[in-house]
Amino acid sequence: MGDLKPWHIIVIVVVFVVLFGAKRLPDSAKSVAKSLRIFKDELKTPDEKKKDDGSSSTPSSTTE
Repeated sequence: MGDLKPWHIIVIVVVFVVLFGAKRLPDSAKSVAKSLRIFKDELKTPDEKKKDDGSSSTPSSTTE
């Protein structure tokens, strides 16, 4: 009863096309992907963000 059959997916896609139109779907998909990318970036810890930026986590100051 809880299984998602292939025809369920087809019905959902047809409903989306009827509601939003075929021209707006690619724009909607792009905005959803952009939102997910931003959300994923915000979930990263500061250390992970530094690694992605290419900067080192240790300061390079010299004190003598």
